Amino acid sequence: MKKTLQITGYLSLLLLLLCTRNLGAQNYTISGYITAGETGENLIAASVYDLKHEKGTVTNNYGFFSLTLPKDSAELQVSYIGYEPVVKEIMVDRDIQLNVALTTSIVLDAVEVTATQVDRIQENVQMSQIGVPVEQIKKVPALLGEVDVLKALQLLPGVQSGGEGQTGLYVRGGSPDQNLVLLDGVPVYSVAHVAGLFSVFNADAIKNVSLIKGGFPARYGGRLSSVLEISMKDGNKQEFHGEGSIGLITSKLTLEGPINKGRTSFLISGRRTYIDMLLRPIAKSNAKEEGVGLKPKLHFYDINVKLNHNISDKHRLYYSLYNGSDVFFSRIKEERSSFAGGLDWGNWISAARWNWQISPRIFSNTTLIFSDYAFDSRIEIEEEVGDITTTFKSKYLSGIQDLGAKWDLDFIPNPSQYIRLGFGATRHVYDPGAISFQVQEQNVDLDTLIGNTKTRSTEFYLYAEDEITMGNFKMNIGLHASAFSAEDVFYSSLQPRLNFRYLMNSRWSLKASFNTMTQYINLLATEALSLPTDLWVPSTRSVRPQRAWQAAVGAAKNYNGYEISVEGYYKKMTDVVSLKAGSSFLFGLDNSWEEKITQGEGKTYGGELFLQKKTGKTTGWIGYTLSWNNRTFEEINSGRTFPFKYDRRHDLSIVAIHDFNERVSLTGSWVYGTGNAISIPYQKFNIYRRYADGGYNTNPVEQIRDKNSFRMSNFHRLDLGIRFSKQKKRHLRTWSFGAYNSYFHKNPYFVYASNAGEFDPVTGQYFEQRTKFKEVSLIPFIIPYFSYGFKF
Repeated sequence: MKKTLQITGYLSLLLLLLCTRNLGAQNYTISGYITAGETGENLIAASVYDLKHEKGTVTNNYGFFSLTLPKDSAELQVSYIGYEPVVKEIMVDRDIQLNVALTTSIVLDAVEVTATQVDRIQENVQMSQIGVPVEQIKKVPALLGEVDVLKALQLLPGVQSGGEGQTGLYVRGGSPDQNLVLLDGVPVYSVAHVAGLFSVFNADAIKNVSLIKGGFPARYGGRLSSVLEISMKDGNKQEFHGEGSIGLITSKLTLEGPINKGRTSFLISGRRTYIDMLLRPIAKSNAKEEGVGLKPKLHFYDINVKLNHNISDKHRLYYSLYNGSDVFFSRIKEERSSFAGGLDWGNWISAARWNWQISPRIFSNTTLIFSDYAFDSRIEIEEEVGDITTTFKSKYLSGIQDLGAKWDLDFIPNPSQYIRLGFGATRHVYDPGAISFQVQEQNVDLDTLIGNTKTRSTEFYLYAEDEITMGNFKMNIGLHASAFSAEDVFYSSLQPRLNFRYLMNSRWSLKASFNTMTQYINLLATEALSLPTDLWVPSTRSVRPQRAWQAAVGAAKNYNGYEISVEGYYKKMTDVVSLKAGSSFLFGLDNSWEEKITQGEGKTYGGELFLQKKTGKTTGWIGYTLSWNNRTFEEINSGRTFPFKYDRRHDLSIVAIHDFNERVSLTGSWVYGTGNAISIPYQKFNIYRRYADGGYNTNPVEQIRDKNSFRMSNFHRLDLGIRFSKQKKRHLRTWSFGAYNSYFHKNPYFVYASNAGEFDPVTGQYFEQRTKFKEVSLIPFIIPYFSYGFKF
């Protein structure tokens, strides 16, 4: 750890020395915040560009910018997609605090992107990063009409779903636990409702979504495959507003407004299913006819809360809260017995942040974080026999809890350099599963606990990165240093991060990146399905941290409002975790989970093509991925390399959104993918065991030649949607209609073996049972949907 601190200290000093190279000139700094005029929301990655000196910058995650210019007049253009650009003429003869509020654009026609936008794809040094506007996400057709951030991201190149209707993200060959999912900077450990059918993110409460698949900046760490940053809305500082919707399975309501106009605001957003409310009277009525009392609970909900306060132009406070849970529970009461049981799981997430503009060129952010994921399963049985009452109770708990702090510093000495420094620490508490039993009878009172005890670990990190522009060449170089301490083990890691960009001309550029990543915590799960019973556990003396390195090259071009990127990548992962054959962690009731897993290597490589249009009447994207994804474990498949279950050779997505006018818009998405890799036995035989008394039994045995050597049928699906909006006297009304799986295609979800005899037409007899494998579709039919939305 001492060596890590020394290296990072030397790097920080070097970066600070580099930034002094232009301090001899007479320069002044313009700094401030870019916001949405109607709401006061801070705008992330808004462009601030000096037309006279051809220098510019973009706002950070809190809407702050800093632009240092020579003593002279300046012509600043401030722009952001979906807003009218603003041009301000300024005399730069001192440091200037400038806050700019942009107004929403009312022009639907696409506006050609000019050189004043410094956040164009070919200008940006960051590779493998995709941002999808939230308004586009809301218009993408979705299962049962439930807008889903994660399912929209599955339509991007390099990102795959786990199966029909699932929210899991498999990014460039990684598994879901290798994604760092951040909600306002706080890790989210469970991102799905209803065993993966819906995500936990309510789009009405979200301001920005950004996915990084490679070339990770030094400020991120802790996962191997991706960083998904989701920012909540801050809340309207100017006026009270609300929006909501009523759909087939959920209703949502969001309220926001000023507490102290212009300085303090709030946002509260809620979502809940109500299928249980509709089905409960029917279920209770049917049960009553049978002489049974029934009280079912079946729902999920989300609550988002955000508070922010501007103490001054230099100090701002934010507080974020998320709580969401799934509840599946029922209570059955008969004359002399009762049963109550079910399960629930969910997240508690909160963050408190302090923004401090130390100087016109230095911006600091301090964050305290809390994250808690818990799974709870319980059963209570009571039975009366004569005068004796017997009670049995059991309860199972598992989860993970984080408490941490982090500090980030942005230093912008001049338009050609952007320095970031920071450090943080997180205390993890793991509850890998324990079950309690309680039995009460006439002469028996038993109360016992079986399973693992809580374990703890601490994760530290610090980083430094410098983004430097030298003519047409731009680079981001950095180092992420991390350490991990558990009860009897200590690990550390130095992770270099490099991103390069060479601007060929004003419209296109070449890019390259290299990064290493280390992951200290692991998710014990099966390949088949992500369940709430999956367990988070730490690295230990016998379970080493997962590590990876990734290299990528590519080209990016902007052409008349279209962003085009082509990338090739290669990623190697070591010490990835997998279950041994026949192992299971359901309820994790023993202390030998380390003996049930094996570690090995993963290799994934491929190419991606992405064409995106964010402005104009017609928007959307086309994404294509050609990839290979393999795993090698000594204790699986006899040590031979095999395709990962989600190895998908071809993956194509097309998303189109067309606004005919302000009232009507049509949306559609079409996806195609190579079928998932599966294992099918090539032969089956019976082993006979004869006993001394002459009896015998048989045990069937299946042999698999190579793991995942077969493929399910290819996957493709078309989803369609249409929206009708109308401005009423007091609110904006929107009706949404659509269809999921519009042409009834039966996409395979799993395969099962069926034994069927063959018919001999000559003899008219059946003979020789043969095994046939059949594909089963989860959604073999069209699913229509509708919803009613409103804004006021």
